[in-house]
Amino acid sequence: MASSATPATPATPGGAPDAIVVGSGPNGLAAAVTLARAGLSVRVYEQAPRIGGGAATAELTLPGFHHDVGSAVHPMAVASEFFRRFGLAERISLVVPPLSYGHPLEHGAAALAWRDLERTVDDLGRDGPAWRRFFAPLVREADAVAEFTGDTLLRVPRHPLTVARFGLRALEQGSPFWNLRFRGVAAPALLTGVIAHSIRPLPSLATAGAGLTLAVHGHAGGWPIPVGGSGAIIQALADDLLAHGGEIVTNTRIDDLRDLPKARIVLLDVTPRALLALAGDALPDGYARSLAAFRYGNAAAKVDFALSEPVPWANPHLAQTATLHLGGTRAELVRAENAVARGRHADFPYVLVSQPSLFDPTRAPHGRHTLWAYTHVPSGSTRDQTEIVTRQIERYAPGFRDTILGSNSRTAAELQRLNPNLVGGDLAAGEITVGQLIRRPVLSPDPWRTPLPGVYLCSSSTPPGPGVHGLPGFRAALSALQHEYGLAEPPDLSPTRLPRLT
Repeated sequence: MASSATPATPATPGGAPDAIVVGSGPNGLAAAVTLARAGLSVRVYEQAPRIGGGAATAELTLPGFHHDVGSAVHPMAVASEFFRRFGLAERISLVVPPLSYGHPLEHGAAALAWRDLERTVDDLGRDGPAWRRFFAPLVREADAVAEFTGDTLLRVPRHPLTVARFGLRALEQGSPFWNLRFRGVAAPALLTGVIAHSIRPLPSLATAGAGLTLAVHGHAGGWPIPVGGSGAIIQALADDLLAHGGEIVTNTRIDDLRDLPKARIVLLDVTPRALLALAGDALPDGYARSLAAFRYGNAAAKVDFALSEPVPWANPHLAQTATLHLGGTRAELVRAENAVARGRHADFPYVLVSQPSLFDPTRAPHGRHTLWAYTHVPSGSTRDQTEIVTRQIERYAPGFRDTILGSNSRTAAELQRLNPNLVGGDLAAGEITVGQLIRRPVLSPDPWRTPLPGVYLCSSSTPPGPGVHGLPGFRAALSALQHEYGLAEPPDLSPTRLPRLT
């Protein structure tokens, strides 16, 4: 099984490299790989004992049960420009379930988003034609959707008609008029479940846009899971970096940019808050004020389960997906998400569930299973959510409690302690609002470049935002190569090993 174990690194790193990357999450490693493929010597510093950040895979419950520390399902793994160039699907095994995501409802009913759009339309009954009209034009143009949602919104789009179609649909589902299209319960619940990935009040324009992006990929390429866990993605990135002369140094905390060896390029996979701390008073006042004004959103609390058998969902179709959204009807989800927005813990919360061991037997001992779940909570929450998550799953899978062999809970506060980029437990590394999608973290066509010579920001706090897609790191590295070396074209990232440049 591929893992997120730290690759071997020199006990004593060599001389100063051309480029330094601080942070070994997907974005930091994407940046490092891009720079190394351009012929630069690259060193990555990671404060934790293992690489990967929120994309690691580890035994969190019982021996032999492998859980994703953060993200578990990766809609952008087959759509991201970076991962397409990198050839991720050629390097690791990705399983794409036939059902992209499911949404259980009462009395054994469920709304189902099949990868096949027409099958989804058929299942949704009287709302099926409305679902087709909503999604079909965007699914046909999924590559264009991936292109403009994978960059800063300040760039002139190459596909303005697609952008217009997307924008009108996001505006509809992000406004009080979001119920006008549908007549039944299933379709609006199904769409709200994916929109609610962003932890914001509902309806909201920014969350509608983010959810719409995920839903389009659900009908285009599907929502894949990596065999061996998310750590397999990290290992593929690390292996490529090391194969091209890079170094990875773990257990090394960087508290001040002046502590780093002199390098022509420094890329930081950190939040704006951390950049302020690292740079001290070296940043210009205006830029520093923009970083200080960057807002962080509400949070997630995560629970992992080791199970004796698969979850006994009342609706058997739900065993055909790795991803489920729990919480009931659209109205129920609105109440839950808006309670969190007001600083309260919801009594019947939205719960995002992933069951990867149904599709990847490496995750658990033979006959056993893993389950990954999180729910939304106020920022900085210290409340253990194991019981409330268990109750919500049991609501749609009677007998679930009897399958639990062990569990591991991480509160929002603990998520930040384990990964400082998750400020207050904010998985998005910055609140998802329209303003902060445009100013992420500053208003600029090149927001990855800081005013400090050679210093770039490459975390999810920069465009295009959260997700395991490597794009903030890739975009930051391209900006650095252009400004520091005059290289305008991306290097070849394909799996074929290339000779190093001199």
